[in-house]
Amino acid sequence: MFNSSTQKKCWIFHNEGILENMRNEANQKFRSKVLASRKFSPNDSLPLLEPHEEKVLCKYYEKRLLDFCSAFKPTMPKSVMGTASMYFKRFYLNNSLMEYHPRTIMLTSVYLACKVDEFNVSSSQFVANLWESAAAQEKALEQILEYELLLIQQLNFHLIIHNPFRPFEGFLIDLKTRCSALENPEALRKTADEFLSRETMTDAGLLFTPSQIALTAIHFSASRIGINMESYLMECLLLKDNKECLSKLVEAIRCIKMMVKKYDPPKLEEVNLLKQKLEHFHSLDLGVSTSLKRRKGYEEDGTVSKKPKVEEEEWSDDGTL
Repeated sequence: MFNSSTQKKCWIFHNEGILENMRNEANQKFRSKVLASRKFSPNDSLPLLEPHEEKVLCKYYEKRLLDFCSAFKPTMPKSVMGTASMYFKRFYLNNSLMEYHPRTIMLTSVYLACKVDEFNVSSSQFVANLWESAAAQEKALEQILEYELLLIQQLNFHLIIHNPFRPFEGFLIDLKTRCSALENPEALRKTADEFLSRETMTDAGLLFTPSQIALTAIHFSASRIGINMESYLMECLLLKDNKECLSKLVEAIRCIKMMVKKYDPPKLEEVNLLKQKLEHFHSLDLGVSTSLKRRKGYEEDGTVSKKPKVEEEEWSDDGTL
């Protein structure tokens, strides 16, 4: 199914440089739109975000999206979280945070993912997970519904997301069935789950296939407990006689591990400064038709319920926790 999907055809990119260029172009396009509105001249001092500043805020809101999904009641399937995260990433490949506020897109992405992945919660159940008054929840829902169609359009109506969670379960079953060298494949689950959670906050899903990411999680977890997966790759996956395919897979595993290892969560001090800058920008009357409408009761970050903060773990040079 993945090989014939819109995800493979339209949303898997060759390298990180392409993603960076797309985000830079989205930033520049909106800057030009603001200046073209003729309300401001190039000499005016505007709190416009630079591309690297938008990247920091995107990383922050991606983490908040995962925290929101993790704390959601009733318990949300991982596939919904993965789908919502990909919607958010895809949206900001072609749009600027200055035009569409990331809090709104974050919640709209989760709301849409619940529908697409058939996680049946009502709109009232959904906004009940927002840490706010009933009136503020109603306003938040109004805003989510307002931006739902926009999000769908910006995703080019490509709503089916292939996440690594299903192939991960498939690999575990295969290990139990055909890999006699591994006595208890379930021992790999905990560390692999942690790896996949961290991977969700990187761009790996825009660069690699779900099965490559899932296999990397298993490979990483196995290496943590001293298990060599070479025989599984060579024998069970039938790559022994296909050196080219094996070489590409090994390189993909190496790159995904490196991306996850290099993931650096944004510093809170920097995030707070950039959030103030973003809020200042959205408070301006720019005369740009697509600017986000701010609504009382939904401006503050306290709107989204939060779990106790999980401490970031240090990652060593070989990609281990």
